[in-house]
Amino acid sequence: MTRLRLLLAGLALVLCAACSPGGDPAPAPSRERAQDAKPPLPGEAGFPDARSTGPRVGLTPHGAGNVSIRTDGTVIKGWDLTGSLDIYADDVTVVDSRITSANWWGINLRPGHSGLKVLHSTITAVPGKGPDNGGVDYAVSTMGTASTEVGWCDISVFGNALSMGQGYLHDNYVHDLVPFRNSGGEWQHTDAVISGGGNTGELVVRHNTLLNPVPVDRGASAALGLFADAGHVSRVSVERNLLAGGAYALYGGGPGATRVRVTDNVFSRRYHRNSGVYGAVTAWNEGGSGNVWRGNRFSDGTPIVPEPAG
Repeated sequence: MTRLRLLLAGLALVLCAACSPGGDPAPAPSRERAQDAKPPLPGEAGFPDARSTGPRVGLTPHGAGNVSIRTDGTVIKGWDLTGSLDIYADDVTVVDSRITSANWWGINLRPGHSGLKVLHSTITAVPGKGPDNGGVDYAVSTMGTASTEVGWCDISVFGNALSMGQGYLHDNYVHDLVPFRNSGGEWQHTDAVISGGGNTGELVVRHNTLLNPVPVDRGASAALGLFADAGHVSRVSVERNLLAGGAYALYGGGPGATRVRVTDNVFSRRYHRNSGVYGAVTAWNEGGSGNVWRGNRFSDGTPIVPEPAG
């Protein structure tokens, strides 16, 4: 079943350039201001939030614009960049930095390159300033088939925040996604994490907070969307995450999905009584080879049993 058909079905249920450093270092990151953080809801403690993610050091302002990285092994540390990073190199690390983008992406890995790591950073955007009719699409995206690690990052605004077929996504706080229409006036789908299937390596999504507060009539798709847009979904592990929002909080890969393990995740009701507008999970292939659904529950402890994929 296509994404559009799934969303329509749910709706029917409801109706019934290089930059130079300059200036003084920015203030220390906000992780020290614990009093500003909201306390976790019952049953949702221990997941990543603003205090456990983002830069751990003071930052140095950089100029604005799209910066192309073309040297293998580049380490970007302590940057406060008003712009975006376009990676044409292998083994690039972005750590303890802040990216504030008005581009299609915050950080983009080009095809043919690999080894990107994005760690302990904040990646956000300026609503209304992006190229897609004022919208911004991807905080971190991989245009090829390379595996990418994203960990301990504070990510907000982007419509599809983390977009990749394979890699290691862990200990991130993805929140406050912002809806937008494309140039044709259509609301764009929003997902905290999105994967299009057809991957040849493994995708691990472990111990993240993935929140999608966007209304469904403005494009909300999922907190975590495993879609078969580019081929069957396979070799995916979804472990110990906090998920909330979207049409469904989790799209499970569809009828052809295999080797998908979804274990010990908490589905929050902070936006909707069923975590997503239409439910916690859809498109789960119960009979798929190697698929495992175990220990998944609402934040009050109620177990979640998915309906079979249609």
